[in-house]
Amino acid sequence: MTGHHPQTRAVHPPVITPVGSRPLAVPLYQGHLFAFDAADDLAAAFHGPDEAFFYARMANPTVRSLERAVTELEGGQGALATASGMGAVSTVLMSLLRSGDHVIAQTTLYGGTYALFQDLAERWGVDVTYVSGDDPAEVRDALRPTTRLLYLETVANPNTHVTDLPAFTAAVHGTDVLTVVDNTFAPTLCKPIDHGADIVVHSTTKYLSGHGDVIGGIAVFADNAVYRRVWDFSIDMGSVADPFGAWLTVRGLATMPMRVERQSASALEIARRLAAHPSVARVHYPGLPDHPQHEVARRLLPDGSGGVLAFDPAGGRDAGRTFSEAVRLISLGPSLGNIATLVMHPASTSHRQMDAATLAAAGIGEATVRLSIGLEDPDDLWTDIDQALAKAT
Repeated sequence: MTGHHPQTRAVHPPVITPVGSRPLAVPLYQGHLFAFDAADDLAAAFHGPDEAFFYARMANPTVRSLERAVTELEGGQGALATASGMGAVSTVLMSLLRSGDHVIAQTTLYGGTYALFQDLAERWGVDVTYVSGDDPAEVRDALRPTTRLLYLETVANPNTHVTDLPAFTAAVHGTDVLTVVDNTFAPTLCKPIDHGADIVVHSTTKYLSGHGDVIGGIAVFADNAVYRRVWDFSIDMGSVADPFGAWLTVRGLATMPMRVERQSASALEIARRLAAHPSVARVHYPGLPDHPQHEVARRLLPDGSGGVLAFDPAGGRDAGRTFSEAVRLISLGPSLGNIATLVMHPASTSHRQMDAATLAAAGIGEATVRLSIGLEDPDDLWTDIDQALAKAT
């Protein structure tokens, strides 16, 4: 560029491609455009996710690194990273459903997912049948010729219901129904594809990134044809992952197994102490023997029951809200899977879309408090929980 004017040289700095070595860390490709020497090569790039990078809405090298890493972790054939967890859920549902289709979903769902199903029912005419998630026979009985999807959560938000994935996926085996599993609560602890799931979704905002500095989502596919179908739709929908967010998430993946192991162990300890506390009416945690799905959890989650638990303080809705405000070390805030412990009152926040009857059907009490356990010492967490309980009840 030495023969050009300074303004031209400033617009075209040299782009360095390593020769003779390779970066050990995943590089951040923040730029959204890639140039070509041949018109035919650019034209070919438009034909699929495995072609050359050309525009970041279709594919980006940093985002692709995240997609391949999570594909391997989940045992899939391909993955699609999105701008948020609900972006992953929305992209999957909207790409695979059309007016008149039927979906079977478990009753206890993340509030945003439930709201999306309600919207699809009202605007698209998608019919949704809700089942308890306890008996696979409910799924078989609900099947129709128009059934397209079975939607489940490995560990439900927030009551920690554990779905017997092998039994439920078997209920639709031999049909054209695809099983979608939200595995946000159980990364590294469970691989739903190994248990018959067709699609696995995560909010990468949570455990995969883990540090409270990313919003993102991802969908992993057991079948490449289904992946390509959803990818084609995602281009038009535009729920694309940001390269910087993807880069931060790749960084978080390196410590995720250790974080989840520590958070699971601490959550079990806190759950045991809560279960013995006189001001607590009920504790919801799969690692406790009295949890309704404890035996399912032992089979499905043999290495730990996750870092999220819920409990019902005695005293009803007011007690739940008061506890949430009385904590000092723990932070009152949304989300989960963070390095710091978080508390939330679902009935007034994440599941505010549900009325009292729907909350009850989903196993969520008016008093229920959700705790997402972080990396703090369990004794320090318990000191804070104990003093907050004293103020709430």
